[in-house]
Amino acid sequence: MDLLINRFKGSFITFFLCLLFSQSFLFSQDIPIKYYGRDSFTIEGSAIVDSLKESPYDRLPYSYKSIVREPVWELSKNSAGLSIRFNTNSSLIRVKWQVLNDESMNHMTETGIKGVDLYFNNSGFWQYLGTGRPYETIKNDQLIVSNMSSVMREYKLYLPLYDGIKALEVGIDSISVMVKPIKETQKPIVFYGTSITQGGCATRPGMAHTNIISRKLGLNCINYGFSGNGRMEPEIATLIADIDAYFYVIECMANVSKDQIKENTIPLVKIIRNKQPEAPILFVENIMFENGYLDSLVNYDLLEEDKELKHQFNIMVHNGIQNLHYIDSEGATGYDHEGTVDGVHFTDLGFMRYADFLINKFKQIGLIE
Repeated sequence: MDLLINRFKGSFITFFLCLLFSQSFLFSQDIPIKYYGRDSFTIEGSAIVDSLKESPYDRLPYSYKSIVREPVWELSKNSAGLSIRFNTNSSLIRVKWQVLNDESMNHMTETGIKGVDLYFNNSGFWQYLGTGRPYETIKNDQLIVSNMSSVMREYKLYLPLYDGIKALEVGIDSISVMVKPIKETQKPIVFYGTSITQGGCATRPGMAHTNIISRKLGLNCINYGFSGNGRMEPEIATLIADIDAYFYVIECMANVSKDQIKENTIPLVKIIRNKQPEAPILFVENIMFENGYLDSLVNYDLLEEDKELKHQFNIMVHNGIQNLHYIDSEGATGYDHEGTVDGVHFTDLGFMRYADFLINKFKQIGLIE
């Protein structure tokens, strides 16, 4: 009899919980969604205030439109490395976003080019939740997660890597609240580089190495990756020199010739040092293209560029410039040669390995513990 009663109690409790869940689920579906825009979340990954930019989702100030080369300006409209952070107790998260150009490439997923990535803070660990896929063309609207318990959580939404944002709104259930978090004040790590720095070819925005490093270290990372145009130019050097950075990572080698390395390396450091006399500056040498292991011409060119970078580096050290570091790229994406989509640009595997590689280098140099 006692066994029968216990079984009845268990069945009743199960039935009650299922009924409660189903009612809660149905109730949540009937609640209208309220959308919140720029004033309700914090933009991270930028050191430039909104008022100086043509759009809050740009990477360069508007004044630079007449200063940098046109390709650099157009690429600066891509929101690579930018994210928004917000707190809410909503049972769902829906995102509306409108991109600038509806870009498409034959070696990179559209989720990476123009999608958005949602993470939440799980006891100090940023955990991936889901991706807003660009189902439409310019304008997109997607429910990313629903049926959540009404608990206040911190969220981070990474923005597109190879397209820009024209409009962005986050939708929550109308009985919940959205709280704008305080902007982080710690010094950022500034990255200046190429298409790889920009995030080519991550399958989704959260997998670019600057974003991975930011999550793992709990530090703000600023992404000045300009696809095909990371040339250590004085205009960008002047911009990043105005940022009070924790340190600078210069990873431009895939976009510069031997002559450009000779011409631009020392002036870039001098510009930074003029305003930031103590911040460490790290140079990352070429990561060998996969065909370079057999193509003798590719191999020769890349190694010659590395030799020139090391030569310029040694000149600066000899002249007494402090806090310079040269990073040998051996093992940057592992040793199985499976980290790229085309022999050059990284897959998610390549980005994860490269992020861990750089973090280990930062530790060896003594920049982080």
